[in-house]
Amino acid sequence: MKDKDLIYASPVNQTGPFKFDNTVAKVFPDMIIRSVPGYNTIISAIGLLAAKFSQPASNCYDLGCSLGAATLSMRHHIIETDCKIIAVDNSIAMLEGCQKLINQDSSSINVELVESDIRNINIENASVVVINFTLQFIPITDRQALINKIYQGLLPGGILILSEKLKFKDPRQQSLQTEMHHLFKKANGYSELEISQKRTALENVLIPETLEQHQQRLLDSGFNSTEVWFQYFNFASLLALK
Repeated sequence: MKDKDLIYASPVNQTGPFKFDNTVAKVFPDMIIRSVPGYNTIISAIGLLAAKFSQPASNCYDLGCSLGAATLSMRHHIIETDCKIIAVDNSIAMLEGCQKLINQDSSSINVELVESDIRNINIENASVVVINFTLQFIPITDRQALINKIYQGLLPGGILILSEKLKFKDPRQQSLQTEMHHLFKKANGYSELEISQKRTALENVLIPETLEQHQQRLLDSGFNSTEVWFQYFNFASLLALK
């Protein structure tokens, strides 16, 4: 049974910046399901896409892997037995939790866990790259260089799966989508206090961009085929093909 996310359930005098520490890692499965609309659907689809796009003797990257939900989904669907999944995160707490889940998993696909900032990773011989709600935590000034590196490291026929929280140019849409996301969280048991305190903690830590900004960045890096395959309120996932 998942530990329930009660991190922001009690009032605090000063809400510090959100961190992927031991406290968050312990409740992360509950937190992510109750906070990100459509998360399970995205994770399931990552496995299906990995099965289609993984190439023999290639690498599949999970950049910002947290507890490894996308890694495990890929691992359960990849048919090419000589593929390797490289799962990267800069949180030791997350990687330790990920390793425990991999140890309990029955798949034989090789997984290499790497403790690192994803900006410092070399992308090589890649057929699949996943950035699942991670780019939004990278400084905006560093995002283009990361996407460029991914494009250059992808094999012909490779795929980038990019999932992100979005912002909207139209103020009415921004207001509506934010309201609906908060209603989604309330429907999943979060209180107004929890929603407010977490929003404060994430301010200047999670910085969303518009869909158009993501698409332009992908185009500028060299991807000439990008589509939104999934959107639920202000959360979306894109596919970029090389």
